Amino acid sequence: MDADDSRAPKGSLRKFLEHLSGAGKAIGVLTSGGDAQGMNAAVRAVVRMGIYVGAKVYFIYEGYQGMVDGGSNIAEADWESVSSILQVGGTIIGSARCQAFRTREGRLKAACNLLQRGITNLCVIGGDGSLTGANLFRKEWSGLLEELARNGQIDKEAVQKYAYLNVVGMVGSIDNDFCGTDMTIGTDSALHRIIEVVDAIMTTAQSHQRTFVLEVMGRHCGYLALVSALACGADWVFLPESPPEEGWEEQMCVKLSENRARKKRLNIIIVAEGAIDTQNKPITSEKIKELVVTQLGYDTRVTILGHVQRGGTPSAFDRILASRMGVEAVIALLEATPDTPACVVSLNGNHAVRLPLMECVQMVSGQPMAKGRAETAGTEAACQASLGTLGVSSVHDALHGLSEKETQDVQKAMDERRFQDAVRLRGRSFAGNLNTYKRLAIKLPDDQIPKTNCNVAVINVGAPAAGMNAAVRSAVRVGIADGHRMLAIYDGFDGFAKGQIKEIGWTDVGGWTGQGGSILGTKRVLPGKYLEEIATQMRTHSINALLIIGGFEAYLGLLELSAAREKHEEFCVPMVMVPATVSNNVPGSDFSIGADTALNTITDTCDRIKQSASGTKRRVFIIETMGGYCGYLANMGGLAAGADAAYIFEEPFDIRDLQSNVEHLTEKMKTTIQRGLVLRNESCSENYTTDFIYQLYSEEGKGVFDCRKNVLGHMQQGGAPSPFDRNFGTKISARAMEWITAKLKEARGRGKKFTTDDSICVLGISKRNVIFQPVAELKKQTDFEHRIPKEQWWLKLRPLMKILAKYKASYDVSDSGQLEHVQPWSV
Repeated sequence: MDADDSRAPKGSLRKFLEHLSGAGKAIGVLTSGGDAQGMNAAVRAVVRMGIYVGAKVYFIYEGYQGMVDGGSNIAEADWESVSSILQVGGTIIGSARCQAFRTREGRLKAACNLLQRGITNLCVIGGDGSLTGANLFRKEWSGLLEELARNGQIDKEAVQKYAYLNVVGMVGSIDNDFCGTDMTIGTDSALHRIIEVVDAIMTTAQSHQRTFVLEVMGRHCGYLALVSALACGADWVFLPESPPEEGWEEQMCVKLSENRARKKRLNIIIVAEGAIDTQNKPITSEKIKELVVTQLGYDTRVTILGHVQRGGTPSAFDRILASRMGVEAVIALLEATPDTPACVVSLNGNHAVRLPLMECVQMVSGQPMAKGRAETAGTEAACQASLGTLGVSSVHDALHGLSEKETQDVQKAMDERRFQDAVRLRGRSFAGNLNTYKRLAIKLPDDQIPKTNCNVAVINVGAPAAGMNAAVRSAVRVGIADGHRMLAIYDGFDGFAKGQIKEIGWTDVGGWTGQGGSILGTKRVLPGKYLEEIATQMRTHSINALLIIGGFEAYLGLLELSAAREKHEEFCVPMVMVPATVSNNVPGSDFSIGADTALNTITDTCDRIKQSASGTKRRVFIIETMGGYCGYLANMGGLAAGADAAYIFEEPFDIRDLQSNVEHLTEKMKTTIQRGLVLRNESCSENYTTDFIYQLYSEEGKGVFDCRKNVLGHMQQGGAPSPFDRNFGTKISARAMEWITAKLKEARGRGKKFTTDDSICVLGISKRNVIFQPVAELKKQTDFEHRIPKEQWWLKLRPLMKILAKYKASYDVSDSGQLEHVQPWSV
């Protein structure tokens, strides 16, 4: 598809990339420090975007050691060099610690090796130590060149020609502990590994009534321990930043024994490897085991995950995050001038931005970050580098938790036993996650909870989505903690009309976070034809507020209940909907519970399908995804799986596009890449069906490649929820209950009827904000015929997939640094 083609993707300004030409430029890409899943996706994006704009791209093997050693450690990459690495964990170009690069002599050798290939642009993927080394190298560059000239290793022309070194960093770290970015490459995948282990342990632990102590990485940062504890509903968690209070041993044992008394067969305790007590003494997993065995006599096992957390295939989130940042890094290098400081490509408030490298590193090490403005390369707008900008809560931040970083050193606060400060300095969301965990894990005695005499009902509506049960659990426990009586409505509005309503207690929802589907039961039935019966049930059970968790049917149901308020005063109560659908098509929210799990299912399935062709030659797979008319899953699945094309309803296509794609794949098959992947949204076209596209590709590719088709179907709705969906469901549902409690408190003692629009809302995430939007206002933003929002943020990422698949497409340059991110972790 030509860049100026009228069929170019929405979100593109249809600009040619001449002003971003990489002709005559050479880019070196290296990975350094500890490996993290998703690094290969970043390398792939740098290589392909670099080649796309006409630059030469070089692999620097074994990190800085390879740069110092030179020779075959620095090799030119081509398009095929990065084929089939998107799904591979670790880093294919290797990573190593390098003492030599810490010396000037080592850096002199490295500079000489780079100059031999004309490399004056470096893309460094690693942690703060790797990025600090890169910045020092850049500062010394001119001096190193002059010394090389004095030694006769280069001539004066080379000194002038290669006078400046441009450096761009991407942060790869499973601990998510780098300042200036909401999410680091590898963190989401590490959480996937932890939750996979927890889910596996739960089955064996329940069989034997065991207690499991699970040790996760986090020598100085308790992020992984905290978020995984929140995701699996752990009974206790130990963090470096927040040691347990004095007497924790007795408190923990009491809780475990209470669990056993309630016939709970499983206890899970999660420990960060750097966990300490209030005296800064280590709390080890073995110490905890010994305590439980000695005090309670329970059968207890210790599992230390270790480097399992670094391994395995990257999650869909990490693949897309790394791909976006790799493309952004190349654009930053091409646009850099001699005056442009080394920068880090970061995620801030659901936007890709560029921040001064050393200011971010200094924040990690405890040095103050300079106030002012950091130029965001690629845009005329600037991005504030001050703490205020970094502190804005972002989509991924609400669940994962590190966007607001203070300038002080967290470690120093821990060393000085200022643990409240340590939690605060980790960021607003880290503290929020900790408070949410404590609220959901520990039930106060009944006599300490002031009763509101309000009944709040929870209902699931629409198709099942992974994470619904986590949302219900959170709502029930927060509601009980707020003093409400919680009611569960079974089987959607159909069950509501039939009176399938029961009180649900704290222990009733134990263990729900990891359960897929909907334990309450869910149906697509709308309330319209049952309004009289539902109103009767509302009156019979004295329901004072309603929380609806579901998809587009839940949205339509909320509209019908809103319209019925004039006729039925029973509906004049606070009502709020939490979006939960794999289709991610609910207006008012960029994300829905369940979509991340479905996206990971699609990505994993595509990986397996591609692998099945490893022993065959020239095969193209046509994959049909769910989503109704919403192309979110097809588009994002295509980006995460490295698809050659993704057909969606939102971007109309015709026979010319199909022919263009066939020609693209035919050309591709002439290379060493002899597999193709095409995704199709189930309702992208009435006439260009999956069968039609399969038959067309089969006929047109005859003699060059053969085709296979797969319809993924309802497997996308099943399975255990991803870490994101567990935490997203938990936190957004807790916010919904806080809103309900505030509304009920407003009306307490006045018998107030809620008739205004702001009392019946959809709770959603929009860019940086968590917002309650009146359902009546959302009607203007809705395409009811196709059951999708009129505007969808993810369409801006369409060019990215095409560029990385070697199509001609224009990148939205004026919006670089402003494209919305793929998956959230924030509320």
